[in-house]
Amino acid sequence: MTFAFLLAVVGIFGLLVGSFLNVVVWRVPRRESIVTPGSHCPACDTELGAIENVPVLSWLVLRGRCRHCSVRISVRYPLVELANAALWVGVAQRFGSSFGPSWEVPAYCALASGLLALSLIDLDHFLLPNRVLYPVGFIVAGLLLIPAAVDGEWSAYLRAVEGGAAAFAVFFLIHIVSPRGMGFGDVRLSAVLGVALGWLSWGHVFLGLFLGFFLGAIVGSALIAFKLRSRKDPVPFGPFMAAGALVAIFAGTQLLDLYRGN
Repeated sequence: MTFAFLLAVVGIFGLLVGSFLNVVVWRVPRRESIVTPGSHCPACDTELGAIENVPVLSWLVLRGRCRHCSVRISVRYPLVELANAALWVGVAQRFGSSFGPSWEVPAYCALASGLLALSLIDLDHFLLPNRVLYPVGFIVAGLLLIPAAVDGEWSAYLRAVEGGAAAFAVFFLIHIVSPRGMGFGDVRLSAVLGVALGWLSWGHVFLGLFLGFFLGAIVGSALIAFKLRSRKDPVPFGPFMAAGALVAIFAGTQLLDLYRGN
């Protein structure tokens, strides 16, 4: 079995999970069950059949409209599915080799999907719900136990726990000083990111969190400069934290080497 074939399999599963993320993003902020009822059109409430639930393909075949009421279906649905598949393939490449993906892949795939869902919810509702945050955090921490046990990387796991605690402490302090500028959902998310980045190195923790603030400042300043937001308008910080962490995961080693002059 070639590594390219494994990447293709990972991408297919990423599409399927991406379809589920669309359900999470729509239902969780509305306090609806993500299990029941089955997928249905939000306009006519008709339950969708299996042929209408194929990631990306169904949207293309139906030309972006509900088969029952012809209401337009947002292009965001297939884009989320494609984005999640791309993230999963990227994770498999980042932590894989010619011998195949490592035991770290499941943890970081779960993290990538969680960050994608949380970012979209935060953009839509200025909310990082515990119903998503806590499961993602526990899943990531739990899955990292597998490479820790299989590869004997207990020192990395201890660093991950310390990274999560350190990130939480820093963000909690910022929240205490400026509760309007830093919501407690961001504080909780920082702990999850600290664990994931701490597994890699302390440098990744500092870089990922710094990039979150940096990207937030750049985009926030641009929005103000183009008069799309005022200084008093809230801007969700979760997506920037997620972006900073993902950049650190995928390119952190190279950026840190560049910073150190290696």
